[in-house]
Amino acid sequence: MTPGDTTPDDVVLRGTGLRREHRAGDRVVPVLHGVTLSARRAAVTVLEGPSGSGKSTLLRLLAGLDRPDDGTVELAGTELTRLSARRRRALRRTRISWLHQEPTANLVDYLTAAEHVELAARLRRCAVDVPAVLDLVDLAHRARHRPRALSGGEQQRVALAAAVVGAPDVVVGDEPSAHLDPSATAHVAEVLRRLAGRGTTVLLASHDPRITRLADATVRLVDGRNAEPREGEDRP
Repeated sequence: MTPGDTTPDDVVLRGTGLRREHRAGDRVVPVLHGVTLSARRAAVTVLEGPSGSGKSTLLRLLAGLDRPDDGTVELAGTELTRLSARRRRALRRTRISWLHQEPTANLVDYLTAAEHVELAARLRRCAVDVPAVLDLVDLAHRARHRPRALSGGEQQRVALAAAVVGAPDVVVGDEPSAHLDPSATAHVAEVLRRLAGRGTTVLLASHDPRITRLADATVRLVDGRNAEPREGEDRP
């Protein structure tokens, strides 16, 4: 299945013809050249490509953090590229969760694991069963621990627990295992697959085979352009 083959009912997040340039003084540096990507409901879509291929830029556009120079981003029927910066911020608060590479960047150092989940619920104005959410990421026994008392893998799983509170449309992660050891990465991968199995749409950029093997669909970028999927790279 190629990125454009999903049916409209399946697609939660779609970027079409996305172009982006960066300016460095008087120079204009093209980063993305008309990239298209679709992420399906309850599926893990993995974005691959060499360093400098535009993966992080593309994720920021799809998450509504930045606006493309050309092209559209649609999230569950809402075209983000038509929204003001204020409305995009409001939408991100409830409908898009973002995971940083560095686990501590996702957390507040003085909040416990349980308090991170509670904070996410307050921001998204929803009720939450804190023990159940922490149990989903196998951290119910660490509910009262602050980030400094947690391993990197545990910190990232707390971030995932907070990310799915209120059932956002999509969880977007830019190399979420980059700072984790193999054991922690395997545990985070297991949680990501579990979340997708419960209906969460997951979009990740990653080089890690423990993460990429989760993919229901793989999109590869080369020099800021869609590359043709390799045989066996994508599966329905």
